[in-house]
Amino acid sequence: MIGRTGRLPAVLAMLAAGTALSACATRQGAGADAVPAAPVQDALAQRIAGFDLDFTVLYRPDDPQIAQRPAGIKGVAYNVATWRAFDPARADLVAEKRDEAVQGDGFDERILAAKAEARSADYFNAGETIAIKPASVRREGDRLIATYPADARFTLTAEIDLAAQPYPLLSWKLDAKQPGYFSVGYTGAPDLAPAQASEIWQPLIWQEKRLPDRSYLTLAYRATLPTTMVRQGDTGFAAIAHPDEFPFQPLPLADNSRFGVAVRGTDGTASPMIFAPVMGGAGSKLASGASTQFRAYLVRERAEELTQLYEKLARDVYGFRDFRSNAVGSLNTTFDRMVDYSMSSYARWIAELKGSSYSTDVPGAVKNVSSLNPFELALVTDRPGMFEDRVIPYVEYMLSREKFLFSLDPKQKIQNPSRTLLGPTAPISELATLYAVLGRRNPALLDLAKREYAGSRTRNLDVAEKGRTWANALSLYEATGDRAMLATAIAGADRYLATRVETQQTEFKDASFFFWPAFVPDFVDLYRLYEASGEKRFLDAARLGARRYTMFTWMAPAIPEANVTVNPGGKAPVYWYLKSKGHKPMSAPEEQVPAWRLSEMGLTPESSGTSTGHRAIFMANFAPWMLRIAADTGDKLLHDVARSAIIGRYRNFPGYHINTARTTIYEGADYPLNEHQNLSVNSFHYNHIWPMATMLLDYLLADASARSKGQIDFPSQFIEAYAYLQNGFYGYAPGRFYGDSGVHLWMPKGLLTRFHPELNYVAGYRGDALYLALANQSDKPVSSAIEVDPARVTATGPLRVTALSREGRAGLADGKVAVTVPAGGQVALRIDGLRAKTSIDRAGLEKPGTPVPNDSAELAAGDARAYLLDFGSFGRRGYVYLREDDSSVARATLRYRDGAGWKTVTDAAFPFEFSVPRKHGQSLRFTLSVDKVGGGTVTSPETVLGE
Repeated sequence: MIGRTGRLPAVLAMLAAGTALSACATRQGAGADAVPAAPVQDALAQRIAGFDLDFTVLYRPDDPQIAQRPAGIKGVAYNVATWRAFDPARADLVAEKRDEAVQGDGFDERILAAKAEARSADYFNAGETIAIKPASVRREGDRLIATYPADARFTLTAEIDLAAQPYPLLSWKLDAKQPGYFSVGYTGAPDLAPAQASEIWQPLIWQEKRLPDRSYLTLAYRATLPTTMVRQGDTGFAAIAHPDEFPFQPLPLADNSRFGVAVRGTDGTASPMIFAPVMGGAGSKLASGASTQFRAYLVRERAEELTQLYEKLARDVYGFRDFRSNAVGSLNTTFDRMVDYSMSSYARWIAELKGSSYSTDVPGAVKNVSSLNPFELALVTDRPGMFEDRVIPYVEYMLSREKFLFSLDPKQKIQNPSRTLLGPTAPISELATLYAVLGRRNPALLDLAKREYAGSRTRNLDVAEKGRTWANALSLYEATGDRAMLATAIAGADRYLATRVETQQTEFKDASFFFWPAFVPDFVDLYRLYEASGEKRFLDAARLGARRYTMFTWMAPAIPEANVTVNPGGKAPVYWYLKSKGHKPMSAPEEQVPAWRLSEMGLTPESSGTSTGHRAIFMANFAPWMLRIAADTGDKLLHDVARSAIIGRYRNFPGYHINTARTTIYEGADYPLNEHQNLSVNSFHYNHIWPMATMLLDYLLADASARSKGQIDFPSQFIEAYAYLQNGFYGYAPGRFYGDSGVHLWMPKGLLTRFHPELNYVAGYRGDALYLALANQSDKPVSSAIEVDPARVTATGPLRVTALSREGRAGLADGKVAVTVPAGGQVALRIDGLRAKTSIDRAGLEKPGTPVPNDSAELAAGDARAYLLDFGSFGRRGYVYLREDDSSVARATLRYRDGAGWKTVTDAAFPFEFSVPRKHGQSLRFTLSVDKVGGGTVTSPETVLGE
């Protein structure tokens, strides 16, 4: 800090305790060391021990031209606020070579394509810095009032209300004597040398002991909590903006950010700092005689880790709590609509490419992330048609494509797509899970998983993934039961605990720092390993990683107890990125709604690289994991964040993010039912529909399990997908509903035709019984009649209702099922006398089947690969694809045996691939002929798979 010594001063604390101080008895100067070190006994004084009333004022007469630019931090994609350097000799922004692959939604061309110029990302070079200390400090009752030396450009006054709640309240005011741009920074908090700091935090990317390499300023709109924090030992320090300084309306954006926070001082120390207004930002240009003022709490709090302080400030200052309910309807109804939407034309499935349109980002491309999402949803929702239309082509895509993103355009560079069929793009975990949930019938899938484990692959963007990791070893154990793989996973995870969890990180390394999971300990895989091994140290580490992840979830602005007007004039806001592509405004009713329904609390920005625009994304796949960790550890923060991320936000697929202005259009049941060009409020990534529906199912199951204290439990495998889209895979095997085992998870659309909208449910069947767990999402008791769709069940006898849970009530009233569910509680029941009418026979998936012999082949013709996949009750599928493309292949012909005769299929357009339905136990006998560009044909010998 400017002129700071790095020690923790006690000057204000002694003054508050009654020790008289002269103007010279400040932190610096001749009299500083002479201040008597008398014990501080006054409770009010102890609240500010370590703090002084020092400020730094930034001033310049000309426009500092604030603008966002890439930070150039090694290993991290991150944009920061920059200014035209006040001292050109200290201009520190280096122009980065533009990567043409970094384009698409979230990658702001206005930032990435801008010039560096003579700019600085160091806030102390945004203007002339004027360090200012009190000329005197006096106490009046519970207030400390400071006066400051005269300055020709301004007058500064400040005071601290020692008795304010929940923390001492600092107020300051600057009166301008000259016109110009001003910023007032509180720089009187304790400052620590990096070696002294036990932990540091500045939103968004600096955690643990990662001290920024420059004095970056995080603008208010990117501060998940408007403060920075430092910890020394078990004491945490912060200076946090008063909630009134961070209004709920309008939606926080760069242009309306009235303040910023920083943690790195000019001398490389760590200290919580807050500046208002921001140089060149809203309210910073002052005329002579104009003024600016601000309030912030000064925080000294016991904290063994900064997530504890983060939670306390979020709750006590910004009012974070378990605040959401099913105001827009049951999550089950939303889930049903989302699965319907996934199969509609609006979901933009491109059958000939076997993928979801990705033209929002990459024109003409398709992207898939996991075949397990539609597979699980088909099983659980009992929709056999999804297997032929989505699951089979999805599996084939994941086996053949080199990367998740596939484009036929060989010149396409945006986000580094692949045009080759050099798969599998499926991660090791996906191959292992497919092997497991298909009854271990397909040795080729396990062989591919083991082959990928021995190597490495780039599946998304340009991020290389190592195969031999402890998390991948865990996936192989889960699929096979191989205890050696579990031992490998445990040994690797213990090394990970030592180097990543128990050791505070000081820089960005050993990961691709873009999506938030890379910034924290891998709580998802650690929790999986805890479940597999039962070793508590992995649960403890998972809890820590999950709590650190909450520091990327919005805890501000505070939610007013008021209604908010949205969609003024009957129009929804337009996302600038889509406006630039010709999308038109959407109609939406102007209405007033409670502010809490519009709040981003509990959601995260998308990533470090796109957080300037993607303020809050609805994809919150972390939520089910947090619910489970919370249930096993009693961690209320994780529980409340999980609920805040999911409950009461939408009635259908809501698009990707909150990014322009507050609106209710995302809540609409028909919002996504529009052609692509008619969607303009937020972006649609159609490959997200499946993992988002999976996320909701996972959440429902995690919630039911937690509320039942583990007595509702269905076996699961792992869906890794990519980035942050990890969830569980359910429905392939029966589970347990309280004391009853062998219960099949069953969630067909509209199973319940009548139930209170504040209830979410999980359903299952066994024999002539239907099982229900009804979870109340509100803070009031709910009584509801429950009616089951008669088209979904067959009555096999008189209805009998048995309450399985102890809370609430369940029974028959006038021959109908009725429940009373306590506030925030859950009632579980069994209804005997009803047999489920199921469309999918899951018996073929429940137990390991006979492995398919000789289930894969490599062919010289077209460098082709062939598989015969056994999908249990869904039969078999032959899949043959060419790894060679249309630069060398003109057409390919598959001739295969079908019954007593032969059939011939020709593919004359790349990608060259064939999908051949087979019956149970049926083999695939075929030849492949490849016509080469320029002439000539290559034909493979007759090949037989499955015998």
